[in-house]
Amino acid sequence: MSNLIINNAVANDEWTLVNLPASQIAERKQAGKVVLFKLTGENTVTNEQIAGTVIPATGKIILPLSVFITRKVEFQARIASNDIGVWIDTHEVLECLIENQADLNVLPIIAVHVERFADGRIFSLGTLLRTRYAFKNELRAFGDVLRDQLFFLKRSGFTSYLIRADRSAEDALASLKDFTKPYQGAVDNPNPVFKRYNRAV
Repeated sequence: MSNLIINNAVANDEWTLVNLPASQIAERKQAGKVVLFKLTGENTVTNEQIAGTVIPATGKIILPLSVFITRKVEFQARIASNDIGVWIDTHEVLECLIENQADLNVLPIIAVHVERFADGRIFSLGTLLRTRYAFKNELRAFGDVLRDQLFFLKRSGFTSYLIRADRSAEDALASLKDFTKPYQGAVDNPNPVFKRYNRAV
């Protein structure tokens, strides 16, 4: 059973997600505990990981941002064939992608990865991609993506959602209709409710 939702329906995934190999750098610790230094855009990917990333020779693939930027020259023909997408972590700086790919609509898909849902950065990234950078193609959320987030991800411009493996996409699908008439304007409809409906005097 597929765990992918695209445009309000469960669908098969035609994209292969490419992951970085594990880092050999020792984890940094603070107060005796492992800490994720992923709050300010600090680069956590090594050159060895980028060089060692295995790229499928054929098919549609979604590359990590660091691999896309560093090895972009390898993928020119596949980019032209619409076979290359990019995924970013919520701690990564979106401007790094913009600086290396001015026309984002060359990419048929951009995916945003939530390692562990703890804040709203994914909503900000979606909104920025749709509004400031005018990205028009598939925008996917994946990783720690749960049912309760889908409606708000949709409002932030996302069009596909790879539900966490231990949850059901069928169950999550209904959440896209949790609210029928949101009060606020957002990416999916910039007009607030008072502009969408005429109230009789």
